[in-house]
Amino acid sequence: MSLILNLLLNGIALGMLIFLIAVGLSLIFGLMGVLNFAHGAIFIWGAYLGWTVYGATGSFILALLGGTLGGIVLGWLMERLFIRPFYGNHVAQILLTLGLMIVLTEGVKIVWGPNILGFDKPELLQGVVTIMEHAFPIYRFFTIGVGLLVLLGVHLLLTRTKYGLIIRAGVQNPEMVQALGIDVKKAFTMVFALGAGLAAFGGVMAGPSFGSVFPELGMQNQLAAFIVIVIGGIGNFAGAAVGSLLIGVLQTFMAFYVPDAAVAVNVALMALVLILKPEGIFGVRR
Repeated sequence: MSLILNLLLNGIALGMLIFLIAVGLSLIFGLMGVLNFAHGAIFIWGAYLGWTVYGATGSFILALLGGTLGGIVLGWLMERLFIRPFYGNHVAQILLTLGLMIVLTEGVKIVWGPNILGFDKPELLQGVVTIMEHAFPIYRFFTIGVGLLVLLGVHLLLTRTKYGLIIRAGVQNPEMVQALGIDVKKAFTMVFALGAGLAAFGGVMAGPSFGSVFPELGMQNQLAAFIVIVIGGIGNFAGAAVGSLLIGVLQTFMAFYVPDAAVAVNVALMALVLILKPEGIFGVRR
């Protein structure tokens, strides 16, 4: 029982980390219908910016703020310069964002180099807690808590604020919202920038969890983010959270009992959900 509890807690922590990566993509893909294959590049730029700020200041809070702000600026520039002309054109979006993914990943190598860089945990979040004779890192408890706060914050933003109402209305009927005198393009830019900022925030959180950052980390985690939003239901944040937890727990148990199948289990779970419920667990059939 102690081993199962430890694996379950590790799985939940991994799931929340995946959710922090996927929540920004859920905004961009789920609400705006933009297939952003450069999401992983924004994630890794956030991680490296956070690493730089953390190294310069020693403050993890400033690292989170710096990485997130960098992601917001990067997302704003991407939407204004590249994405805006191709809303509704998924083929162009895929080709464009794949190109941006390559360019931004190479940019990381130019600025910080291609080698692995160590990313230490903040001093207050180092150490472990012993649960039923098994050690559980404090930073993973922190990750779980931050993931829950992000889920609550995004939910409240979209359902309890004026901006959330404009965003949801603009996605469903942009012509009507424009007729009311609201700048829909500005709202879409805000959504894309917010999604990019969340991706960068997830990158900073992921750095200490993995213990290091490297250029290919973005591409590795981007696949998990796409799988999560497909499993949970496109545009459904509760679904993204549940999908992340399912992936995290299942992958943790498989990594312990059947290591060779740990990676393949994500794709297998997505295939099973698509067969049984193509719109996702919490998705709505259109």
